[in-house]
Amino acid sequence: MMLSVTRNTESPVKFWFVENFLSPQFKNVLGEMSREYGFEVELVSYQWPSWLLEQTEKQRVIWAYKILFLDVLFPLDVHRVIFVDADLVVRGDLRELNELDMKGAPYGYTPFCDSREEMEGFRFWKTGFWADHLSKIRAKYHISALYVVDLDNFRDNAVGDILRSIYNNLSKDPNSLANLDQDLPNFTQNNIPIFSLDQSWLWCETWCSDDSKKEAKAIDLCNNPLTKTPKLENAVRIIDEWTELDQTARISVPQEKERHMNPIHELLARNIFDSWTDQKVFLQNILEDPTPENDSDLETEERSWFGQLMGDII
Repeated sequence: MMLSVTRNTESPVKFWFVENFLSPQFKNVLGEMSREYGFEVELVSYQWPSWLLEQTEKQRVIWAYKILFLDVLFPLDVHRVIFVDADLVVRGDLRELNELDMKGAPYGYTPFCDSREEMEGFRFWKTGFWADHLSKIRAKYHISALYVVDLDNFRDNAVGDILRSIYNNLSKDPNSLANLDQDLPNFTQNNIPIFSLDQSWLWCETWCSDDSKKEAKAIDLCNNPLTKTPKLENAVRIIDEWTELDQTARISVPQEKERHMNPIHELLARNIFDSWTDQKVFLQNILEDPTPENDSDLETEERSWFGQLMGDII
């Protein structure tokens, strides 16, 4: 994703990552790639508020951060951000979204495709609750794999407060907000409008026709409920540039360095091993000759062993 964005965006690029979910290894990779490909990286974090109903599954926590805390995650001098899924390949210039007039909406999402006819039975937003709800508010159902957020608008209109309040009510029902990051903004469209991005900004083989792929500015590896084919297998087949992007990214990953034990830890381990070896020999002698005198020696040895160990280390 990151390589495809930097290659196709005709302006400086800065990536923001929520630090709560990054491993030390990935942070190292970010540093290496930013230096090699000339983009900026900054980490942000936010503590889940105690009054907000908490999620326990890691995936749902990540989804929650994608939508619930946009007004507090970023510095005030950041005016617009674009979220891009990690398994998405961008072919268009994201600067277009950064400069897009969203007609007063705080964020813009792409509606789900309707053009792949054989998937009609899997379009959940066309049946049941979603069909009824969207019909009442005259709105479309949008996908959350890529979206743009006007942070000034988002903050000025207290969109974060509205979303968190509605989330707190809906999340009490375990059957609600199955796709939290996607269902919440779609549900609240009567209160918070979504600007519908052009369909070209999110092409997905599961929902979009083959003919429309040539216009795609971003390709998402959606799960396919019909074939259930693994995403990586689909990536090689669907995205011509995937293999080259993947190989280039792998080269950028720093090799794991040989691990050396901290000298203090090494000394501690050696002393523990040596002292325990001496103690083991002493205990074996006691067991072989359990006389009262040896019982007294055992008690004395137990008290002095740890003190001797720590004294050697200090």
